[in-house]
Amino acid sequence: MDQFYPQTGMNIVRVLERLGHSVDYPEAQTCCGQPAFNSGYWDEARAVAERQMTVFHDAEIVVIASGSCGAMLKVFYPELFQGHPRESEARALAAKTFEFSDFLVNRLGVLDVGARFSGRATFHDGCHGLRELGLKNPPRQLLQHVRGLELVEMQEAETCCGFGGTFAVKFPMISTAMGEVKCVSIAETGADYVISNDSSCLMQIRGVLDRQGKSVRTLHLAEVLAQT
Repeated sequence: MDQFYPQTGMNIVRVLERLGHSVDYPEAQTCCGQPAFNSGYWDEARAVAERQMTVFHDAEIVVIASGSCGAMLKVFYPELFQGHPRESEARALAAKTFEFSDFLVNRLGVLDVGARFSGRATFHDGCHGLRELGLKNPPRQLLQHVRGLELVEMQEAETCCGFGGTFAVKFPMISTAMGEVKCVSIAETGADYVISNDSSCLMQIRGVLDRQGKSVRTLHLAEVLAQT
């Protein structure tokens, strides 16, 4: 987020502050450890994860801008630390961690954040947010309350975009083919924008769209909800 999509993090802060919450951003935080975890380097992933457990130890709630990172903390940290002396800390962090749309809808009970955004958009379900966190409806519920936004479903909404972190590096041809299937489906909707709650997916989709010469823009959910 810091390196590629800082505006997404800042827009999440804007939305949360608009709703009356105070936000702290611990600068000592780093990667959640998922690349190492997915590649089988669990000892290395555990070392990275322990830093996050320390950094967020005193946080009341941890809100994450990515279904992928959210799944790492909420689902895979307890697995990574099973039988480890810090297992209870991992489970405590998992219990207070929420992906952005999950926090708004399921924790706060907020569907309308007062956003206004004109255009026709379709939504991409990131794999971890959908399959590990079960977040199919929350982002759509939020978008349905954005004034001026027309939300249309694509045929391949739940189909993987092909990124998968290290998967795209190890299997670039397969990754590209999957991204092309996704982008054809996006184009078929006639949407001006494709929205997702995972920036890694948007990076993959944006790359394919650019190479296809498509004018569809990619936006994180927070970038839409921050507009008034």
